[in-house]
Order: sequence, then C-alpha cells, then structure tokens
Amino acid sequence: MGNSRVSGRFAGRATFYYDLGSPYAYLSAERISGLFTAAGLEQPEWQPVLLGGLFKAFDRGSWARTEARAEGMAEVERRAAAYGLPPIVWPDPWPGDGLAAMRVATFAKQTGRAVSFSLAAFRQAFAAGKDLTDLDNVMIAAAACELHPRALESAIRTKGVKDALREATDAAAAAGVFGVPAVRVGEEVFWGDERLEQAVEAATTSS
Repeated sequence: MGNSRVSGRFAGRATFYYDLGSPYAYLSAERISGLFTAAGLEQPEWQPVLLGGLFKAFDRGSWARTEARAEGMAEVERRAAAYGLPPIVWPDPWPGDGLAAMRVATFAKQTGRAVSFSLAAFRQAFAAGKDLTDLDNVMIAAAACELHPRALESAIRTKGVKDALREATDAAAAAGVFGVPAVRVGEEVFWGDERLEQAVEAATTSS
C-alpha cells in the first residue's frame, strides 16, 4: 500500500522492484509493460527484492499483519476489477514464506526470464490462489518460461543466487526503496501501485 515519492541515488533505465508475495506488486506487474510501451519508452528492468529485507532495513512491517488487513485486501480486489484483471483469489496462507520463490525469480532474472517467470508466478498466487511457499506451484510458473525443475532446485541452494537476491535487496534499500511495488526513475523512487502512472510520466519527461 502506501503512496510516497522519495529520493534515490541512481540514474539510468527505470527499474521495477517487486516481491512475488505482494498483491500490489502483482497489480503493477500486470500493467507496467503496457504503460511503458504506450508511452514509447524502453521497458524497465525487473528487479526481484525481498520485501522482508526492506521491512527490516526501514523498521517497517506488513499491512497484512495489522488491523488494516481486510481493508487492504478489499482495495486490492477493487483495483484488480478496475484494471480488468481476473478476480483476486487469495493464497492460503498469505502472506507466506516466499524466500524460495524469490530465489527462483532471481535465477530467472539471471537467465533473462524475469518478466515471464514473475508474471506466471504472480498469476499463480493471486489469480489462481496457489501458495508460492509450495515449491510445486513455483515450478508450474517456471515451466511456463522453460526453466528446468532440476536447475531451479539447484539454483535455490546456490550461493550466487542467494547472494544476488540479498545484494539486490540491500542496493534497493540504499536507493530509498522501502517497499514494493516501486519504480526508480533517475533519482526518484515512486512507491505504490497508485504511483505507477506517475513513474511513467517521469520516465517520459526524463527520456
């Protein structure tokens, strides 16, 4: 949730930060490519980060574990309908432990499949209600972009993948990304699904 615009330290191609456990990141993931295309812009880099790591860095917590949970879920459902997306089907449990799924997302990025895997995984979670803490559900998403199950099982345990995810999360925090979804454009970070159009506008202005 949230709506904030904060300063970052980096410039260049726009970057989309997300965690597969975030329903608001799902909403932005379904829209961002189309918005950048419609604006005639280069597609942003998709960067998986651990939302839990950002929470820790900024001493924050998830709205899904507060009294705002029901209100937030209803808002996600409302936005999905407004965007023309399938009805939200909430996985059980939610939120869950998405570490393995995020390591797979990191490996997918390393192999040039970040967008295709992440969209498939988001849809498994929030359109089909599949729990991404169950590795079988992650594998179904991975199959959609031709990532081999054995390669994924190995990647999840690989130090290089673990380090890449941790370093990406730390770098995002250093850039001022304190939650997801977020889009960094030049030296500004636009946090929140409701700021996606504003980020595209900023990218258009700076291009």
